[in-house]
Amino acid sequence: MGFHEILAQIDREISQLQRARAVLESGVRNTPRKRNLTPEGRRRIVEAVKRRWAMQKKNQAVEAAGDWVRKGSFTTGLAYQSSQL
Repeated sequence: MGFHEILAQIDREISQLQRARAVLESGVRNTPRKRNLTPEGRRRIVEAVKRRWAMQKKNQAVEAAGDWVRKGSFTTGLAYQSSQL
């Protein structure tokens, strides 16, 4: 392999790398895409969060009410409830 053949091969590799770089640069975004919510989408998210919190609050109330009932029998539970007031 002569000197000119080596230079020609290097030139071919350089041109291939330049083409590959151009392809990669054309497909790369420098800034991340901004996600925009529509007013309807924002409203649906707000409603879902409100339902979630309402369900959690309801479950906490049921658990708190169940604490005094599970202390013993029905009459003991009533006595425990009246003593808590």
